[in-house]
Amino acid sequence: MPWKVLVTAPYLLPVVDRFRPWFAENGIEPVVANINERMEEADLLPLVGDIDGVACGDDRFTARVMDAAPKLKVISKWGTGIDSIDKAAAEARGIRVCRTLDAFTEPVGDSTLGYILCFARRLPWMDRQMKSGVWDKIPGRALNESTVGVIGVGATGSGTLRRARAFGAELLGTDIRDIHPGHVKALGVNMVSLDELLARADFVCAHCDLNPTSHHLMSDTQFQRMKPTAVLLNLARGPVVDEKALVRALQSRTIAGAALDVFEDEPLPADSPLRGMDNVMLAPHNSNSSPKAWERIHLSTLDQLLAGLKAGRAPHC
Repeated sequence: MPWKVLVTAPYLLPVVDRFRPWFAENGIEPVVANINERMEEADLLPLVGDIDGVACGDDRFTARVMDAAPKLKVISKWGTGIDSIDKAAAEARGIRVCRTLDAFTEPVGDSTLGYILCFARRLPWMDRQMKSGVWDKIPGRALNESTVGVIGVGATGSGTLRRARAFGAELLGTDIRDIHPGHVKALGVNMVSLDELLARADFVCAHCDLNPTSHHLMSDTQFQRMKPTAVLLNLARGPVVDEKALVRALQSRTIAGAALDVFEDEPLPADSPLRGMDNVMLAPHNSNSSPKAWERIHLSTLDQLLAGLKAGRAPHC
């Protein structure tokens, strides 16, 4: 009897037909979900009763969902972040949880530097004024006059630091883990406390995982510690930033601006105050946009799915 696998990863769905020969060759029957952004618990419950494995996106795999899936052996996450999966519940039930580390270091690093350059050189604002008939030389700054601070010096944070270093920026980093001294030296980054980074950085870049230590890591107190000329960039996970506190900080000009690729609620609600702010740049959780990276993640997700199906119930990937 073939394994039955639920496919919910939004980036995999448009090309899933290309992989049907692979599914057939490996004795897998794919069940393709109808999904836009992600599936919540209530969406998953009717679908998982006879499922052996899942190739998922940011779907809410709760303990209740796992209890409704007695055959479930493996949850293979398309990408890096697994904060939407109850890992403790999975381990208790012997369900393997897999992901692709270092999935989008290059495109996310490019996007972060792009936002930094836009704010430093004021490019979108000058373009907007020129197109409306206004000739106004808006003051900017060079990156070698700037300090870039990165929260979370993992693969993605390191990608941002390498790019900023090439432009001559002063580099600050902070992390709850000890970062290997050789890596710190290679990056040319000065590791400091979060408070010191916030006080000194012109650009504060969130690149940390979402976990209990990072939920609302950036809130009222942290925004008040930043320079009034500083910009927050969040290309990690939406709940790393307390969005209501961020709106307050932006409206009061406690900080100068923000660039956001991720949000607490996605898609971003139509009535979000962020949509109407001229000191904010927004994107629809798209900093991973890279066909080459996508293809690598397709293959990694399916490889880990198959390995988990073959291994049976074993929590370690």
